[in-house]
This record gives sequence, structure tokens and C-alpha cells, in this order.
Amino acid sequence: MSEVPIEGQVQLLAAAKASVAPHRLPDLLSAVQADLGPRLDDYRRQYEQVCRTDEGARVFFVPADHWSVIGDRLGFDRRETMAVGRAHEAQLRRIGRRENRRDEFERALEIRTAVVIGEE
Repeated sequence: MSEVPIEGQVQLLAAAKASVAPHRLPDLLSAVQADLGPRLDDYRRQYEQVCRTDEGARVFFVPADHWSVIGDRLGFDRRETMAVGRAHEAQLRRIGRRENRRDEFERALEIRTAVVIGEE
């Protein structure tokens, strides 16, 4: 399995905003990466790839309810699902600031959400 593609600072902020213990979020993100990593080719075919990071993560725009589907599949409760989704969106925002695409990403997040998948 590849490493979780969400930066540590992003994880801390997402955990705080979703009322999930900071020590719990890395485990949740690892479970998500383990689930999504093998599905990377499916994501490439089905969703818009926004960018690929220097670290090898791929970022996709997906339907707004996408995290509910993933959370249900992985047995997460509502707060855990929200924390994971927020972490992925926050990572996209951080990438957007670095790549001078912040406004573009913010507009897209009004109707969709983001999924960041580390390559296997």
C-alpha cells in the first residue's frame, strides 16, 4: 500500500473541524488509501483528474455524496466520514494554493468534492 497522500498539518485541521480525535484520523485515512489505491484505474476512467502531485498522488473531482458511499463501505460513522472528506478537500486546497489554482478549485468544490489517491 502506498503512503497516505494527506499532509500532517492538513490531517490535524480536518480532525479538529470534524470533532474526530487527531490520533484517529491517520488510521481512517490509511483505510481509505488501502480501499482506493487499488481502484485508481477506475477513478481515472470515471472522474475528472484535477492534478497529479510531485509525490505521485492523483486528485479527482467526484460527486458531492462520494464520501458517504466510501464511509458506508468502510464502516465509518458520520463524523469519521466527514473528517476524511474534509482532509481530502483541504489537501486539494493546499495544492491549489501552491499551483495558483485556488479560485478554480474553490468554485469546483461548491458542487463536487475531492478525492486524493496515492499511487500504488
